[in-house]
Amino acid sequence: MEEMTDKVHNHDRVRMLVQYISCLFLQEGKQLVRVNQDTRLTYRVVDVRTPASQAIFRLRSEINYKFIDFLRSEGFVGINTPKLMGGSSEGGAAVFRLDYKGKPACLAQSPQLHKQMSICGDFMRVYEIGPVFRAEDSYTHRHLCEFTGLDAEMVIREHYSEVMDVVDKLFVALFYHLTKNCKEELEAVSRQFPLPPLKYSEVTLRLTFEEGVQMLKEAGIEVDPFGDLNTKTEKKLGALVREKYDTDFYMLHRYPLAIRPFYTMPCYDDPNYSNSFDVFLRGEEIISGGQRIHDPVLLEERAKACGIDVDSISSYLDSFKYGAWRHGGFGVGLDRVVMLFCNLDNIRKATIFTRDPKRLAP
Repeated sequence: MEEMTDKVHNHDRVRMLVQYISCLFLQEGKQLVRVNQDTRLTYRVVDVRTPASQAIFRLRSEINYKFIDFLRSEGFVGINTPKLMGGSSEGGAAVFRLDYKGKPACLAQSPQLHKQMSICGDFMRVYEIGPVFRAEDSYTHRHLCEFTGLDAEMVIREHYSEVMDVVDKLFVALFYHLTKNCKEELEAVSRQFPLPPLKYSEVTLRLTFEEGVQMLKEAGIEVDPFGDLNTKTEKKLGALVREKYDTDFYMLHRYPLAIRPFYTMPCYDDPNYSNSFDVFLRGEEIISGGQRIHDPVLLEERAKACGIDVDSISSYLDSFKYGAWRHGGFGVGLDRVVMLFCNLDNIRKATIFTRDPKRLAP
């Protein structure tokens, strides 16, 4: 009986601590008291008991559910791809390398290669939800070393805009679902964080990369027409788009080929550009996608040109030699979607247990 009483008392203490943490975010006269984010992440089990955190992760669960529900209704098949790989899937050096029974290996930067191999295997439309690993030393508000990816790949009949059509319908349905069915959660988030209503249209705005660059130039911001947008220019373009088109959600397509992964299909009318796109929410990128190269000769040439060790991805390259559909797809950063939909200032608030360059616990 004494042991049970101690447990009850401990639970009461924890409950009082949670209430105290919740109160720290409330207005005390004119002073707003805050808890350091590192402290919150260290004591995450307690922190997630607060009403706002509970709401954030319930919203995250709904996004997971709607992603699967929508894609299943569109004929997509769920797959699970390996996270241990013999070589890089994206190029560059941002991979976690490890020893695999005496052989060099790395953690998957993306399910990209296996998604495409599944399309080569006649699955036609596939999706996956799983962990993604990036070894970048990025200490920003929106980068993690491990995050959750929502990925899809599909056969293209005529044009890569078919992939953008799926993204369009998926996210319009998602935003409608969250707004209609998660009012209590959104209200709980808004009591702790500023949460302006999300502006989006039933048919998502699409701009070419060149049009986006031109908008920035007209606003007095010089950017490399064949270079990528950084966080600052992304946010500026998002503000310009919101002012001109009254939307927080839009697509930018026909990106310069030089800044896209090796498997990206070049534009037929101008090889300086590619059949690819990014999608932005509240001024920040949440999705990257496009058409993939299905010609094995061109694919190997591009891999070599981008510094990929073709021997390490030989099974991937070989899969196209048996005949391959024209195809494309996209990858969504779930953590970023949650962060930006909830208008949070840091992606760590949208991940229940964070993995970044400095944090490996809890």
